Amino acid sequence: MAGGSVTKAALVEEVSRAADLTKKHSEVIVDTVFRSIITALHRGEKIELRGFGSFRLRQREPRRGRNPKTGGRVDVPPKRVPYFKPGKELKELINREPEVPREPTLSEPVTAAMPEPGGSPGY
Repeated sequence: MAGGSVTKAALVEEVSRAADLTKKHSEVIVDTVFRSIITALHRGEKIELRGFGSFRLRQREPRRGRNPKTGGRVDVPPKRVPYFKPGKELKELINREPEVPREPTLSEPVTAAMPEPGGSPGY
């Protein structure tokens, strides 16, 4: 899916297929995971998923901004923004070269296409 995006519906479909569950049960699972992450972040907690990554909040300080329509100055209030930090294993999996089928080398025997010694040629 190069350049596309995975939707919540696609995640539900994948959970349903992988766990052999109904789509309704899979949707409850996906919703519960998302809601749990959001609730923990709202409480200021960090979520750590070993091998995948961690979710946490970052505090943005108040600042003076500019209204793009009028050019006037506006005060931007402080806010908390979610931040995802990928884990080491996830980074390695994403950056690994895709496994491409290759031709056998001269040093490797190619026995699958060769007839058995002393056997009939098959025709």
